[in-house]
Amino acid sequence: MIRFDFTNITSESVDSSRLMSQELDSLDIGQLNKFFGMGAQAGLGFFELLDQDISSVEAAAKKAANFSNFILLGIGGSALGPRSILEALSPLHNNFNKPRFFIYDNIDPMTLQKILDAADLKHSIVNVVTKSGSTAETLASFMIIWRKLKELGLNPQEHLVITTDPEKGSLRKIAREHNIMSLSVPPSVGGRFSVLSPVGLLLAGAASFNVKALLEGARQMHAACIQRDLYKNPAYLFAGSLYLMKEKFGRSVTVLVPYADRLKSFSEWFCQLWGESLGKQGTGLSPYPSVGTTDQHSQLQLWMEGPNDKVVVFIALDDYGTDIKIPDDFSDIEGLGYLAGHSLAELIKTEQEASEIALTKNGRPSITIHMPKVDELHMGQLFHFFEAATAAAGFLFGINPFDQPGVEEGKNLTYGIMGKKGFEDRAAEFSAYRKKKRLVI
Repeated sequence: MIRFDFTNITSESVDSSRLMSQELDSLDIGQLNKFFGMGAQAGLGFFELLDQDISSVEAAAKKAANFSNFILLGIGGSALGPRSILEALSPLHNNFNKPRFFIYDNIDPMTLQKILDAADLKHSIVNVVTKSGSTAETLASFMIIWRKLKELGLNPQEHLVITTDPEKGSLRKIAREHNIMSLSVPPSVGGRFSVLSPVGLLLAGAASFNVKALLEGARQMHAACIQRDLYKNPAYLFAGSLYLMKEKFGRSVTVLVPYADRLKSFSEWFCQLWGESLGKQGTGLSPYPSVGTTDQHSQLQLWMEGPNDKVVVFIALDDYGTDIKIPDDFSDIEGLGYLAGHSLAELIKTEQEASEIALTKNGRPSITIHMPKVDELHMGQLFHFFEAATAAAGFLFGINPFDQPGVEEGKNLTYGIMGKKGFEDRAAEFSAYRKKKRLVI
């Protein structure tokens, strides 16, 4: 199991902003347990994914195996989750394996053109992913792909898999009318909590990752996250610690620093989950993606001596899956010799711990997550831990961690200006904004 070290957030080594055990003991863990016990009724629909039937995912993955390219159209959680799975479990997949994966998660036209240049649609399967079935960016790229398939004389039904709501939305309607293979995202599962639904599992299956192990890891972590003892429950302890750091000491920024290139996309997935779930009603915690050791050379100075508003969360790997010895070719040169005989894994582990110690010496708090290795089982644990911790943090802050009213307003304005029926008032608002006198130099 993944292990969680809270020493540097609870000990007296963290100056006047230390979080003492009595502060944690003041949390109403009974109410948190009651909230978690409500499951989907309280918005915790991702709990239902732990025992889902994956036969439809396996069938779609089998279809994908017939193609050389897998193109995913999605944005937000519909792309960040699948990308984090791919890059964690096979970071250089496109260099060595088939199918090759292309994730189009923005509407930059140059990016789509480059994908179309690299991936012959005749040999491509396209997974269109939008929970709501109405996401403008995804629908726009879908419409382009649909037309290009037809222009090539191809049958779109043979090249498409749609992942969306089981009943509602434009894509569900299209899937039914055109008999397109489709997968369902449970209505109770929000987009940013959907990585272990068919949203992420189809790509995992298409890449020949062990989907069952991903879910088994999530189940293992879930058992820990429903413990009634605060000090045996990593999700509660993590959420409670960061909540109190914000409320008592003004530490509102959560820096996630995995010490593995393979987890860089995971830190970006975390940012959406944490930021969009908790940033409401003038409160919340701001996520900050990072990666070690790279950001020791670009950000550590800020964490050490900049605004005292951060809690750094390290992800440390026990086993990198490989290691490379540092040779002794220049051992006679001062400044190089001390490295000889050591290894890259030893060096990166030492640098992580050195950063942890340096922050602590400077009175800056941190939490360290020890991950045995990056594989399906432990990625499942990691995903479910952060989802459960996010839900718990939302409960503590007294906000709904499952909606995104700020995002919806931006979507509605886009609908209005692009001419979607029913959003004429937003179009007028947009027009008035554009007519404002502007200060431009």
